[in-house]
Amino acid sequence: MAIEQPATRPANPRFSSGPCAKIPTFTLDKLSDAALGRSHRAAVGKDKLKAAIEGTREILGIPADYKIGIVPASDTGAVEMAMWSLLGERKVEMLAWESFGSGWVTDVVKQLKLDAEVKTAEYGQIVDLTSVDCNNDVVFTWNGTTSGVRVPNGDWIADDREGLTICDATSAAFAMDLPWDKLDVVTFSWQKVLGGEAAHGMLILSPRAVERLESYTPAWPMPKIFRLTKGGKLIEGIFRGETINTPSMLAVEDYLVALDWAREVGGLQGLIARANANTKAIADFVELHDWIDFLAHDPATVSNTSVCLKFTDDRIKDGAAFAKAVAKRMEAEGAALDIGAYRDAPAGLRIWCGGTVELSNIEAMLPWLEWAFQTEIEAQG
Repeated sequence: MAIEQPATRPANPRFSSGPCAKIPTFTLDKLSDAALGRSHRAAVGKDKLKAAIEGTREILGIPADYKIGIVPASDTGAVEMAMWSLLGERKVEMLAWESFGSGWVTDVVKQLKLDAEVKTAEYGQIVDLTSVDCNNDVVFTWNGTTSGVRVPNGDWIADDREGLTICDATSAAFAMDLPWDKLDVVTFSWQKVLGGEAAHGMLILSPRAVERLESYTPAWPMPKIFRLTKGGKLIEGIFRGETINTPSMLAVEDYLVALDWAREVGGLQGLIARANANTKAIADFVELHDWIDFLAHDPATVSNTSVCLKFTDDRIKDGAAFAKAVAKRMEAEGAALDIGAYRDAPAGLRIWCGGTVELSNIEAMLPWLEWAFQTEIEAQG
């Protein structure tokens, strides 16, 4: 028996976890002031890059003595720069509970060849944070983009720690409160919570991280693109917008427009509230339906950006095939685009709930999820 389709589709069905939905007010003409065809070293380019840095500081509430740099290769480039430049001075603990955190483990153990203590958890779970010794350097993701599991708070990080905390916050920044006094290095990319364009990363350094950079020289050769010091001193220009390589001034303009929109919706707290409301709509749906659940085991660790779901119905014969079929049906109907689970993650769905997604679109999408589930259950017989 055919199942009746919902009457309304989302006005914007883009729920990808990266690149993420553009700001709701986005139009291409908003980028008309971009410094195209101009050198990023000219005054106009420098001013825009500086505005991007200081706008980031303003909205995220980053302390005045922290350095903020725009670096190449997205969040990946920023994390790699931090690890290659800072690690090796002391023992390091690597924390991983999803694919990107696991990637940082591989780089540290197999590329840098450090004798790291590796602590891992399965998808949906998180490592025992109380077991972490912050007198060691610690590398971790704040929000597991591919598992939907986030760090609940920074209480486990000692104020008097001797090591550095290196935090990949790419799907957390602008959606979660980050305790800056607990974090020595923070990285993220523009294409996540503010829906910016790809290829640019942000590298944020505490005074303690800067002190390490200026007092410690790694044992390995340092590629030019990773070099943050010269003659034992921080290259200050990187943190004034004098980027290591040529940035896209179109992407910079897009980020500036997104920062302006963030101010309009109430800054960081407004963005957090939007993400929380989107996630609550999904949580309410999960509560009402016994065939779906969050991938995260502990409610305190459920992400409010990359919301990962799993199907729990006993009638499902092949979980991976079923989840793909549901996502395919929703895409074919224009109800939700790019919501399949990450390729390395358990079978299921991943729905982006960051602040650029309108609550009305989440609410319009959820009846389609129920329709797609019931239709696929019936189709499999």
